Amino acid sequence: MSDAAPPRLLAVVLAGGAGRRMGGADKGLLPLHGRPLVAWTVEALRPQADALLIVANRHADAYAAYAPAIADEVPGHAGPLAGIATALHAAGDAFVLTVPVDCPSPPPDLAARLRAALATGAAPCAYAHDGIAAQPLFALYRPGLGAQARAALATHASPRRWHDELAAIAVDFSDRAAAFANVNTPADLDHLGREDAHE
Repeated sequence: MSDAAPPRLLAVVLAGGAGRRMGGADKGLLPLHGRPLVAWTVEALRPQADALLIVANRHADAYAAYAPAIADEVPGHAGPLAGIATALHAAGDAFVLTVPVDCPSPPPDLAARLRAALATGAAPCAYAHDGIAAQPLFALYRPGLGAQARAALATHASPRRWHDELAAIAVDFSDRAAAFANVNTPADLDHLGREDAHE
């Protein structure tokens, strides 16, 4: 048994979706330039955190090749708030940074800027805003919010609504808006691959 201190910041890849707009495919395992989306996301998060975790409801062995993987505490595909609640419970005393698996290039300073925002006050959560819309799955949570997340999940399944309930802080990432490009459909994946090829 290790006596090592718990991680100060746990980065969590939310990969528990049903992939309905992908015909039921597990989005995190779809290839982009020969590597699954989860590989790109984990690679971007690794320098920003002390430890990594993937919340996935299927193909746990495949995800475990990239970071420890656990399933939602709520069975089925209950939505991203279920994954967030699971991650907060698993994190113990660590801050939790969440990112969806279908965003292969999150900002390299995501954790730093969200943590700086939390340092200015007592808000329990800070999340990204790309200048046009809120990006509630790109968020940093203070330790100890697991029970509150579970309570919110019992009444609704919306991370954005929970952020409103928490009076979470929106952090301006309009200078990095392109970093929030995500993959929801086969066309999105094709477009992202072609866009990268021309960079």
